[in-house]
Amino acid sequence: MDLLHSWGVNLAVHLQTEYRAYENWFQLVSSVADLHTTFFIFFPIWFHLKRDVSIKLIWVAVVGDWFNLVLKWVLFGERPYWWVHETKFYGIDPAPALRQVPITCETGPGITLYVSWFTFTMKHYATLVVTLVLSGWKWTLLKLMIFNVLLTRACVMSGIIVAEVFSRQKWIYRASLQKYFSITVFLLVFAVGFYVLLKVLGVDLLWTLEKAQKWCNNPSWVNMDTSPFASLLRNMGTLFGLGLGLHWPLCSESKLSSSAAFRISCIGVSLVLLQLLDSLSFSSDNQATFYLLSFSKSAAALLVPTTLVPGGISLFLLGKKDEKTS
Repeated sequence: MDLLHSWGVNLAVHLQTEYRAYENWFQLVSSVADLHTTFFIFFPIWFHLKRDVSIKLIWVAVVGDWFNLVLKWVLFGERPYWWVHETKFYGIDPAPALRQVPITCETGPGITLYVSWFTFTMKHYATLVVTLVLSGWKWTLLKLMIFNVLLTRACVMSGIIVAEVFSRQKWIYRASLQKYFSITVFLLVFAVGFYVLLKVLGVDLLWTLEKAQKWCNNPSWVNMDTSPFASLLRNMGTLFGLGLGLHWPLCSESKLSSSAAFRISCIGVSLVLLQLLDSLSFSSDNQATFYLLSFSKSAAALLVPTTLVPGGISLFLLGKKDEKTS
């Protein structure tokens, strides 16, 4: 395994040395490809353009990232930025020097060849080329976003399998609120139960938190938002928020306008409100409160474009219509 880790480190050093001039661009691409962007930008846009696409996007993102979390727990993946400081692989020779940036100080486990945010760019260029060749231009954007969800996960294969499975499932488009609730609880209980079981057996799955705090060059870059349980609670909040939003009585599709102006208005207002919501940050001093607020914030992020904005705009237009007729 040390040999594989060293390959990842060597690749990171090569990319950081040869492509340093593109650092800002690479960080931008990594940010755009993050699941956060999927939930706060891609979803509200697609929800009002093609609802089925947005629903599938959330299911693939949430379930794929859940598998990603469990698999990384099982594999005990190292991150090169702390591995180089602790390994004896290099003997008396100095370990390679890796430059750190905020995104490299994530507190969750990685995988053997999870080298840095530079690798995201290579995946995105390959995705763009393949997509343009295999399909018409009008589907390019959609497929790129689906690939973003998959390729930015450390365990890419699990993400591809999840996407393939959900591409064949029709029930996700008509799932009841009870089913959303049940699946959310199941995924949460399974992950927490798995953690507790291994904890009893003497295995601490949160060992990565100490590593990040120890080896990150800038302590302020270590953010609890990147911890395994924060990721888990965000995803569970997202899935529950989607179910709640889709089954809100006021906002069934039959009660909402289907005009282009209405959809564009919903997209614009949703994006603005979501950026305001995203600006909210919580103290991690009390972890239980932090995780609860993370869950609530993620659920609210899905309620905004699915329920609050369409319902609010509909009521506003209805009020204007009543004024004209009175």
